[in-house]
Amino acid sequence: MYQYNYADQALVEERVAQFRDQTQRFLKGELPEEQFLPLRLQNGLYIQRYAPMLRIAIPYGLLASYQLRKLAEITRKYDKGYGHFTTRTNIQLNWPKLEDVPDILAELATVQMHAIQTSGNCIRNTTTDPYAGIHQAEIADPRPYCEIIRQWSTFHPEFAFLPRKFKIAVIGTENDRAATQVHDVGLHVKTNDAGEIGFEVIVGGGLGRTPVIGKVINEFLPREHLLSYLDAILRVYNLHGRRDNKYKARIKILVESMGGREFAKLVDAEWQAHTKDGALTLTADNFATASSFFSAPDYVAIDALQVQSELQKLLSENKDFSNWYTQNTVAHKIGGYRAVVISLKAGLVDGRYVPSGDVSDTQMDTLADLSDQYSFGELRGTYQQNLVFADVQVSHLYELWQQLDKLHLARANINTLTDMIVCPGWDYCSLANATTHNIAEQIEKQFNDLDYLYDLGDIRLNMSGCMNACAHHHVGDIGILGVDKKGEHWYQISLGGNSSDDAKLGKILGKAVPASDVASTLQTILDVYLEIRANSDNEVEGFGEVINRVGIAPFKEKVYG
Repeated sequence: MYQYNYADQALVEERVAQFRDQTQRFLKGELPEEQFLPLRLQNGLYIQRYAPMLRIAIPYGLLASYQLRKLAEITRKYDKGYGHFTTRTNIQLNWPKLEDVPDILAELATVQMHAIQTSGNCIRNTTTDPYAGIHQAEIADPRPYCEIIRQWSTFHPEFAFLPRKFKIAVIGTENDRAATQVHDVGLHVKTNDAGEIGFEVIVGGGLGRTPVIGKVINEFLPREHLLSYLDAILRVYNLHGRRDNKYKARIKILVESMGGREFAKLVDAEWQAHTKDGALTLTADNFATASSFFSAPDYVAIDALQVQSELQKLLSENKDFSNWYTQNTVAHKIGGYRAVVISLKAGLVDGRYVPSGDVSDTQMDTLADLSDQYSFGELRGTYQQNLVFADVQVSHLYELWQQLDKLHLARANINTLTDMIVCPGWDYCSLANATTHNIAEQIEKQFNDLDYLYDLGDIRLNMSGCMNACAHHHVGDIGILGVDKKGEHWYQISLGGNSSDDAKLGKILGKAVPASDVASTLQTILDVYLEIRANSDNEVEGFGEVINRVGIAPFKEKVYG
């Protein structure tokens, strides 16, 4: 993974000192709130319903074990002993004291971490596929390109005060595991007929109060032009994006208003006139340097036949391990290895609901140790608010599963209904209209039979506490949106969304249902699905496929009668 050089470290430490002075002046009353607001946002600090919230950057989701240990230490010392992983693979602290934030940032700097550009109207943390570099179907590892974008965009003076926030995602496979089409810019690694690497460029995606699927504006951008073309996109956005209305300031509004083709023409004109073939043009040395940060670890040669024989024996003897292996491990391009998905969706533990994406300081410390032992000291965050050990020997899976099980991190529910993306909602966020954790707990209690969940197949359930859609409810197979009706929390349900290859927005089923009826309404929806899905000897029609075939009418009829 990328290691800071002298300039990186100096830059981050200078920012810490700068923000310490700004915070002290604010606390003394020397800096007005309206002036402090953009300064704290530039350092990842929000003021939520009950306390500040600090969002810490994890570039492209990659985290070293020593960094996770530092996060555990910080949550014990400055927070309530846990952190919350987000869909942008960052981690949030929900209860720091304002006066402690500079100290937290100083401690983060000792392990090459920061909270810069995790908020504010700037280019945010670039995200990617959690299986980058290890997936069998990968065209090229997207992480070097993410790192190039990170270095270019950090503290970029022209793009520090954009009309609104700006998010970029990069993938290297046909299968989209980073929701690129609902980003301001999505980049898909491609090859042309000559075998050269480039990018399909998608612009103008986004969710929130105006959900939009992005539009392709360049089918093949040669990789040497990556930064110059991104720069042209941002320049057009900076010049033409609305600043009079923050609800219409995202680039998706600009692209929708003029159309993808016209927007592409503006970008091309800006590119040709100012940035193409200039200083931002990348060279072979640039790519070689970036790629050197992501060299393959020291994989060992493994007798695949012997390992597979031993694995099959363990799978046949232990159903729980077999379920976990099927649901929570992913094929690896190196024989004898698999990626392991660590479920941060424990559900009910000793009768207490554990919110999606939450991980305790004790769990962090032990995960850091396990990553050293089993996965070369690295972890990765996922868009679904889980974690990944990318490089686990197959022969170590059983003992790793046992260790994760002790931590309540081995629930075999990845890609099932209970692998929910859930925002913190009303319990934390000052923007939320409704609670989410109580509804997630209700769903957990209703759907607690793993065999039933496996029979349902892969279903993505996303739940947001307001229309800002931090949990991407628009693109869930089932989306739930909390709304406020005269002081009461109600929940609007949508069906048929998708954030993957054929991204689409879900359709609203009908009027919102009261909090007490959410789980029972979901049960009705799932009963309809089980009744009408097509079955064959080899294949069962998935939930999304049924929606594509029959629409939402049969579900609406059953729910509303």
